[in-house]
Amino acid sequence: MRSRIFRVSALAVAVASLLVLAVSLRGDSHQKRAITLLDPSLNLPFSDGIVAGNTLYIAGQEGVDTKGTLADGIGAQTQKALDNISQVVKQAGFQMNDIVSVTVYLADIHDFPEMNKVYRAVLPDPKPARATVQVAALVNGARIEVSAIAVKTHK
Repeated sequence: MRSRIFRVSALAVAVASLLVLAVSLRGDSHQKRAITLLDPSLNLPFSDGIVAGNTLYIAGQEGVDTKGTLADGIGAQTQKALDNISQVVKQAGFQMNDIVSVTVYLADIHDFPEMNKVYRAVLPDPKPARATVQVAALVNGARIEVSAIAVKTHK
């Protein structure tokens, strides 16, 4: 009887050890990792992206360069905002076709056709789900801000 209890206990310890090993080998799949594009000297209170598991949350990107200079016009701002999203996606180890949801904030809904033209050319098919809304104002006098969520479904 004692031998049988010892074997069951040894088996339980072995199984528990394997479970701990398996969890530790999964790496940082449950940890958060920040992605930052803008110059750190700007001392902004947010990250451009956060990777949590297989999901990337991309903060609203305006059409600015790494120093915070705003591009001219809705077309250029849209292109730069989407370029910034692409940089966050790449730095995080994702691909543009991993983007599953996009939210576009426009300071003027009349900019929709020009924004949509640039957006259509940049985002791969199948296009992600998207919401577009007009807001009262955007930071820095921007005409557009774009946020996104990407999910890595490939290895």
